[in-house]
Amino acid sequence: MALEKADEQAIKASGSDKEKTDWVGEAKSIGLLLLAVLAFHSLVAKPFYIPSVSMMPGLLVGDRLIVSKYAYGWSWVSPTFHILPRMEGRLFGSLPERGDVVILTPKNQSSDYIKRVIGLPGDTFELRGGQVFLNGEAVKQEVQPDLNLPIDGNAPCGSPEFPGLRDSDASGNPVCTLPIVRETLPNGVYYDIIDLGPQATDDVAPIIIPEDHVYLLGDNRDLSADSRVASPLGLDGTIPWENIGGRAEFITFSLDGTTSLNPVSWFTSLRSGRAGTSLRPDRESSASE
Repeated sequence: MALEKADEQAIKASGSDKEKTDWVGEAKSIGLLLLAVLAFHSLVAKPFYIPSVSMMPGLLVGDRLIVSKYAYGWSWVSPTFHILPRMEGRLFGSLPERGDVVILTPKNQSSDYIKRVIGLPGDTFELRGGQVFLNGEAVKQEVQPDLNLPIDGNAPCGSPEFPGLRDSDASGNPVCTLPIVRETLPNGVYYDIIDLGPQATDDVAPIIIPEDHVYLLGDNRDLSADSRVASPLGLDGTIPWENIGGRAEFITFSLDGTTSLNPVSWFTSLRSGRAGTSLRPDRESSASE
């Protein structure tokens, strides 16, 4: 009888031990997991969301993409949250190449921008009537066929931004008819830009880009707050290389703006054909800078 009671007490004690949760251990595990994620986002790669039209036609509002954080080394801007003081220089640093699409933090802001690198240190940058000049030489521009971009919730083709460009394709679907120009940099990198006609930002007097600085433009050339545009909205001139947070690599998926609380919409709102699109610029095979 005594033996049975001892066994019963042992079983109860065992059950009591199993019911107890080591909350301190659980908290440590979750904390380590969060630190690992933050470290990965800060040092290796980070997802990025496109909230504006400034990099159309290559990047649309609603695109989600991956940015490599190690492409140019690391600096004060590398951590996912900008917790470090602004400091000059980079660790294991290298300059971007002409035509790279990069994320950066403006000189007087804490938000992230995404633009294309056009000018490098020592270059003389100039803009005449929308034509880029580097070191006195005009960057090649070639008019392309208009792009019929499907209109959706994230690409509405509204009159404030794209006046008179709303149209229909051969099937009667609403599209935004965008005027496209192909720009080719001296290193052979080429990409398409949108040119909506004469604008106040089409002319920039010659400027020599300082050491360890770059000059950046948006591909939606007339609707981009880039190096041509004064702060607080624009980049206000050249950007120090330590303000560059990484290089855009590829699109993971894209949403058309119809996502709701209904889980079905999480799939129906996906834009087809954009997942996996590389954001590394194409290059003419015979080009050499």
